[in-house]
Amino acid sequence: MPDETVNLTHEYLRRMDAKLDRLIDDIQDVKVRLTSLEENYAATSRRLDRIERDIAHIKKRLDLVEA
Repeated sequence: MPDETVNLTHEYLRRMDAKLDRLIDDIQDVKVRLTSLEENYAATSRRLDRIERDIAHIKKRLDLVEA
């Protein structure tokens, strides 16, 4: 009977270890995807800043705003 308990405990530990490995892989995937999102957000933000500067410059050239 004690051998069965030890084997059952080992089986549960092996299952937990396998689940933990999958969780670690999933978290790594989420980190990669989050990094990609952050990089895309930064690039979009830079482009919007450039567009805002261009619009301000155009408005100035067309005398639509005070210099």
